[in-house]
Amino acid sequence: MIKIAPSILSADFARLGEEIESVKCADYIHFDVMDGVFVPNISFGLPVLKSVRKITDKTLDVHLMLKSPSQYASRFAKAGGDIITFHVEAETPGAIHFTIDEIKKLGKKAGLSLKPETPAEAVLPYINDLDIVLVMTVEPGYGGQAFISDMLPKVSELRAVIDSRGLGCELEVDGGINHDTARLCIAAGANVLVAGSDVFYAPNRSAHIAELRNH
Repeated sequence: MIKIAPSILSADFARLGEEIESVKCADYIHFDVMDGVFVPNISFGLPVLKSVRKITDKTLDVHLMLKSPSQYASRFAKAGGDIITFHVEAETPGAIHFTIDEIKKLGKKAGLSLKPETPAEAVLPYINDLDIVLVMTVEPGYGGQAFISDMLPKVSELRAVIDSRGLGCELEVDGGINHDTARLCIAAGANVLVAGSDVFYAPNRSAHIAELRNH
């Protein structure tokens, strides 16, 4: 089953409750956390997540683009995140194992994300313990970027590992997702698509989400 995760980074924050309600047919709500250090931009943090948790029962898919995520992952889990994904580039191997364990101890799902320049092999030491792997198909830190098609072989490589090991791990892509690139990502093996501007700028968001899901 293909799942769609609209990124509220592209939502109108003056009307955030209404914006989230408008995409209630989606599977997840994607919540991008940027610290201005690990990535160039700053987005939002714990207070916004707590507020969003109060207004929706949708799965909150939290993507931590932070330096030293081991210091923050459990806090975002306790604040209402259902899936907590952080970057493999942001921590040491020992801290990555620790953070995955901490997330799972709180009853939440744990994920690792890869920047475009990071090879698939970087997550393989952890993949048996992951609930989701996120492949960035743009450089993290900015919305509205063009899709990097060179990431498709990485998606296919990870799908092959997940299937060969019989894992239940989901495979997510984030960046430049639209009708055309969604089809390519699904063909490569992704089953969760993060879409920001493509969904929130659509005239009929519900219909657009259904079209993305049914490629």
